[in-house]
Amino acid sequence: MKNVIVGQTFDEERALYNLKNTEVRDCVFAGPADGESALKEAREVLVANCRFSLRYPFWHTEGFTVESCTLDEKTRAPIWYSKDGSLRNCRIESVKCLRECQRVRFADCEVRSPEFGWRCREIDMDDCRMAGEYFLFETKGGRISRLTLEGKYSFQYTERLTVEDSQLYTKDAFWHSEGCTVKNCTLRGEYLGWYSKGLTLIGCHIIGTQPFCYCEDLTLVDCTMEDCDLSFEYSTVNATVKGEILSVKNPRAGRIVADGYGQIILEDSVVENECRIAVRKEA
Repeated sequence: MKNVIVGQTFDEERALYNLKNTEVRDCVFAGPADGESALKEAREVLVANCRFSLRYPFWHTEGFTVESCTLDEKTRAPIWYSKDGSLRNCRIESVKCLRECQRVRFADCEVRSPEFGWRCREIDMDDCRMAGEYFLFETKGGRISRLTLEGKYSFQYTERLTVEDSQLYTKDAFWHSEGCTVKNCTLRGEYLGWYSKGLTLIGCHIIGTQPFCYCEDLTLVDCTMEDCDLSFEYSTVNATVKGEILSVKNPRAGRIVADGYGQIILEDSVVENECRIAVRKEA
């Protein structure tokens, strides 16, 4: 970085517009002028230990690093149309935090943001805590590990995401997703995975009513299922489940193997059911 800005306060419109090759440290973006877009069109910037309380600071920004910063609820829609960035050890309370971005990585961040991460590409998250509705709506590509998520309607219309070693407490997750893989996670919520295509879960613990209905090419490998009634309705599925499934209802095709079933419901189906439902044989 060629230039350094330290310990200043900015509140005017486009305060650091088109900033290049600069470190911004210990600054405050707030004040009576109430200006927007502080770092719009910035290139190759490091922003550290700063406090943001104004709208749209990182729009059309490229090559940005944000470390140990806070973005409060007044920092609405802070990162849009940006690419090649990273955020580490940040606290974010901004609605609509991330949208239409590419190749952005979050590490050790605390985020509370409804409508986070819409229509993005290649978003990575490690060791983050996240709360909000419609998390990663229509995002394609990326890797998520050690995430704790609380919300609703997460991962809708996502494609090619991998989620590992995470705790996901979310209603209606992975609806209409395509080609997503979930490994060694706990998923608690209602109506998991409906209308998904090519969703794969490996070594996961699944909790909640009516999971995996209307799925295509669903795969479960060595998963456990708790309180999962009316599972797999009208889905094509290949599942190996450890323990009992509370109930299975009218799966379309494929094979389900578990240690037991509370109930198998094969009635009033609107499609022909060709799925094989088996009890695991003791070795």
